[in-house]
Amino acid sequence: MWFCGRMTQRVEASSGTLFTVPCEAVFNAHPAVYRSALVGTLRGGETRPVLCVELEKGGRSDEALTRELLALGAEHEHTREIGTILYHGGFPVDIRHNAKIGREKLALWAARRLA
Repeated sequence: MWFCGRMTQRVEASSGTLFTVPCEAVFNAHPAVYRSALVGTLRGGETRPVLCVELEKGGRSDEALTRELLALGAEHEHTREIGTILYHGGFPVDIRHNAKIGREKLALWAARRLA
């Protein structure tokens, strides 16, 4: 059995279905990344995958890090289509515990940033 994340949070992109847990695991392996969240944004009539990244404490987002993360994603078939990285200062999470990321809120935030 494979755990790929919540069905409601998968991203149905034109290139296929992207599942949160396997995609995020690729990027979470980078030492600068505290955690990441895959979301979909609607642009030009298509849903496009966007990776939201929360950095480790004291981490800085810059073009070099973005290039590293995109290169890391390009190495894997299931993350190759992720072409947008956005940095977030602190993910919205379920107030009962700090593990369940509010991907729906992040998707709205990402859409506003990309508009």
